[in-house]
Amino acid sequence: MLIIINPINPQDRLIQQVVACLKKGGIIAYPTDTYYGIGCDILNKRAIEKIYSLKQRDRDKPFSFICSDLKNISQYAKVTNYAYKTMKRLLPGPYTFILEGSRMVPKIMLTKRKTAGIRVPDNQICISLVTALGNSIISTSATKPDGALFHDPSLIHDYFGNRIDIVIDGGPIEGKPSSVIKLIDDKPEIIRRGQGDVSIFES
Repeated sequence: MLIIINPINPQDRLIQQVVACLKKGGIIAYPTDTYYGIGCDILNKRAIEKIYSLKQRDRDKPFSFICSDLKNISQYAKVTNYAYKTMKRLLPGPYTFILEGSRMVPKIMLTKRKTAGIRVPDNQICISLVTALGNSIISTSATKPDGALFHDPSLIHDYFGNRIDIVIDGGPIEGKPSSVIKLIDDKPEIIRRGQGDVSIFES
């Protein structure tokens, strides 16, 4: 199912329709500020397993996930004063922060070092979905097996068919990855340079 949602003022009725699908263990494709993502409710292990199969991804490579704001992040990760101030400057925005996960994060979503990748995209559809669901949503890029990104939601719909329950059309997205910053022990480390200015982390 392809649903057109306004990216600036998401229609509540349509957000609730997507949330109902997520609560039943559904898989969705949705826009972020960097690319179209594929996701599900972070607390639904069966749905997460489906996404691993869909992406043909090793189980020892956890997905990142989306939070609605800094308060929401602090439920899922240990946030120091330094990390809080840093993220407050940059979020919402095209960054993934690697933080030490809390007990709220399912084991399947943690690395061996108990860290998790967390995003707060500058995209109102994402924020509305997480807020309405009350849980975080898995975030992995909508790609073909060769790694090519989809920029057009209708192509995602055509390619995945009934393997994805709902594809949200929030308009075309350029499709460049986020910058990934590790914030463990207050020692920032640039893991990937993508969208977003990372100059504040360069010594």
